[in-house]
Amino acid sequence: MSSSSEHFQTASDLWRKAQSLKNGSNITITGKELDIATVFAVSQGGRQPFLTEDKATCARIHESVEQLNHYLEKGRAVYGVTTGFGGSADSRTKEVHKLQISLLQHTQSGVILASDQVINDGIAEHHSELTSMPMSWVRAAMLVRCNATARGHSAVTMGVLQAILRLLRHDIIPMVPLKGSISASGDLMPLAFMAGAIEGNPDIKVCQRQGESLKILSAEAALELHQIPKIRFGPKEALGLVNGTASSAGLASIVMYEAHHVATLSQAFTALVVEAMLGNSESFHPFISEARPHPGQIEVSRNILAMLQGSYLAKGIRNSKDYAPEGLVQDRYALRSTPQWIGPQLEDLLSANKQITTELNSSADNPIIDAEAQEVYYGANFQAAAVTSAMEKTRLAIQMLGKLFFAQATELIDANLNNGLPANLCADNPSLSFTMKGVDVNMAAYMSELGFLANPVSTHVQSAEMGNQSINSLALLSSRMTKKAVELVSLMGATCLYVGCQALDLRVMQIEYLDELYSILQNDLGSFFASSLEPKGIESYKMQLRKQLTSCWRASSRLDNAERFNAVADGAVLSLLRVLKNSNQMPSEPWALSLVQTWRSNVESKATSIYEVAFRRFCAKQTTEQYLGVGSRALYRMVRKELAVPFHQGLGEHPGSEDTVIYGENVRPRKIIGNWIATIYEAILDGRMNHALYDIPR
Repeated sequence: MSSSSEHFQTASDLWRKAQSLKNGSNITITGKELDIATVFAVSQGGRQPFLTEDKATCARIHESVEQLNHYLEKGRAVYGVTTGFGGSADSRTKEVHKLQISLLQHTQSGVILASDQVINDGIAEHHSELTSMPMSWVRAAMLVRCNATARGHSAVTMGVLQAILRLLRHDIIPMVPLKGSISASGDLMPLAFMAGAIEGNPDIKVCQRQGESLKILSAEAALELHQIPKIRFGPKEALGLVNGTASSAGLASIVMYEAHHVATLSQAFTALVVEAMLGNSESFHPFISEARPHPGQIEVSRNILAMLQGSYLAKGIRNSKDYAPEGLVQDRYALRSTPQWIGPQLEDLLSANKQITTELNSSADNPIIDAEAQEVYYGANFQAAAVTSAMEKTRLAIQMLGKLFFAQATELIDANLNNGLPANLCADNPSLSFTMKGVDVNMAAYMSELGFLANPVSTHVQSAEMGNQSINSLALLSSRMTKKAVELVSLMGATCLYVGCQALDLRVMQIEYLDELYSILQNDLGSFFASSLEPKGIESYKMQLRKQLTSCWRASSRLDNAERFNAVADGAVLSLLRVLKNSNQMPSEPWALSLVQTWRSNVESKATSIYEVAFRRFCAKQTTEQYLGVGSRALYRMVRKELAVPFHQGLGEHPGSEDTVIYGENVRPRKIIGNWIATIYEAILDGRMNHALYDIPR
């Protein structure tokens, strides 16, 4: 892949950076250098974040606290330190420590059901989803908030930051309500639960993973268990923790990390579909994109063309045979226009990536303290609209990629569109085997849900908190919806990989079968027609026979095998009669007509016997890989070998079908189709599929 492939390089770098941060890796928080890959790695647990020992950074943190104290010593009013909050900022108090407790009291208002605060076997039946955030989201928020306050603009002491990082290192993670933040004055409510955890609030629950087990206990009990001292908040310290965008930005980092890989998968899968459809690589020719030089379009064309290198199936790469002598002169939109479709989405993802990376290393708080100028400034750096902007772009981009997956899967499954592959990609008789028909319906359901999720969140802002928060970003809500969209498109991608690998296998089996059938029939021509056809006529028939075999086989893709063999035999005779007519050798004698009938019987017999042998041989030793370009080969190998998801042989795959045979060298389980797709989906979610995307030999 060219070094100028900016999105691919960004996605690859993120994955490699996250991979390098293995369990136990030490991570240093500086306030300046946090990136999406690090946030993602820490969100998965097991990493060891520490506050930097850099003297300048530590001095900034200390000086911000001292500057606030100087303000207070002079009797100045400071928002959130001697005043009330938001629309109540006209109140005054000298009880600065109690005021911080008051802040936590009114912001710890989110709801977690009691049934979600115990370890059980699943979600309670009376509600549709957990009411608390996943632990990974909370870990990300804790890390991001520490990084923001480490910039030294929030008057939060190093002891408070160390307390949060200590929880992360012990994997003691607060249970945080899923809903209830408008991300206006930051993510007040979610971050208040984090603050409550280091305070040792006995009514706030935490989760702690110990090996394979998970325990839920009170924050107070967890601190006692690990001999971690409780935090007593100084002036502005509770405010300095909750008045930020960390929950939104932390989740957005996880979303961005995953969205980039889905975008790469969409390009790799496009290359796979081009091969399965015997499509044309010309759609990705550099001249086309250079004539319309959007950087995303140029990159997608370059990436897909690189992934097609080595292919024997895609036209214009290295195939010496034209396996699709008839049909469309150019591919349909779902293949031909992918650079123009995916390209703008890559540009939006890169823009969103920049916004989130900037947010990770920003002072998101109010007020913020400039110790050098000895000033306290009031503003709205907690307003998370930048995160919302990034998530809205990302969610819409993801929807566009999902639509592409949907269109490509439909084209592969539909016998009207798939260039001669069997109906529903069944490997046996389509009158009884409807392999991918249900999958086609599933994809429509996923696409409908994705289309709903793609609607903007930012248009639903409601005025809140005494009219003070009259505009609010809804960044956490937008991040949540984008996370759902990414997971849904990942499911669509997994489904597409299952469909695509089946299509590749069927295509290669078809090619090898027709090659073998033609080779044998070609040898038979001499013995059948040496005395009745001139050499020139035999050569003419040879040329037409291959095209006729391919054409008849593909045209009969909806028929059962016996009927297809019959159609092939009819086509072979029709082609013979054309040759005889053109050479003025039309048979009129009874013996000649008998010879034609005998030839037809021979073709049907050979078509039947060769297919049965070819099918068993292919199932036992699939040869698909050797036909594929580097991108498709990597994906195919991951699905078929690493994940052991097999070629679907038809009705005999159904669990419990004892009277049917599964061909192949190895004994393997029979599973329902959904469970095979689930295996691929899990590999996408846990990152194993990224090896196939970014470790492609070049």
